[in-house]
Amino acid sequence: MPFNLSIDDTLELRLLGLEDAATMSALIQTNRTFLRQWLPWVDEEHCPHDSAKVIDVWRRCFSEGAEFSVGIIYEGALIGIIGYHGFDQLNRITSIGYWLIESKTGKGIMTRSVRALIDYAINERNMNRVSIRCATKNTASRAIPERLGFIHEGTQREAEWLYDHFVDLELYSILASEWNSTET
Repeated sequence: MPFNLSIDDTLELRLLGLEDAATMSALIQTNRTFLRQWLPWVDEEHCPHDSAKVIDVWRRCFSEGAEFSVGIIYEGALIGIIGYHGFDQLNRITSIGYWLIESKTGKGIMTRSVRALIDYAINERNMNRVSIRCATKNTASRAIPERLGFIHEGTQREAEWLYDHFVDLELYSILASEWNSTET
């Protein structure tokens, strides 16, 4: 049942195991303030047991062909998570979400990871449309779909509750025909 996608000599995406729960939990704890700016679930993660429950769900969902997330492994270390929010088989659409520890941002790691998941969604899962939603003020996250040639479809007003307030989300998408014609 393993999912392991090698991107290059330094970067791979792999389905995490329960043995990764302590590392994932430590990353969240260490980067809590940074991650909490944009991710509404951070306060629900307190210990390795919490991370283990999430990893178990991802593994089960992957085995069932449903939504799943994987670890971003850079130079042998877990540094973030990327995954699909679901696969609508009838309409052939999916969406991608991601997070990275603060010290590894700005190195192109997430752009390469997102590119790999788009390839997998379109070429392996036969998806026609891949979307990404990012908070309007999260310029670093928004730069990724923009860099990869996604179309900005608009702003979803007050679309996510972030602890004590709503944030607007920017919706980006790319179609299989656009992706396959622009790949290099």
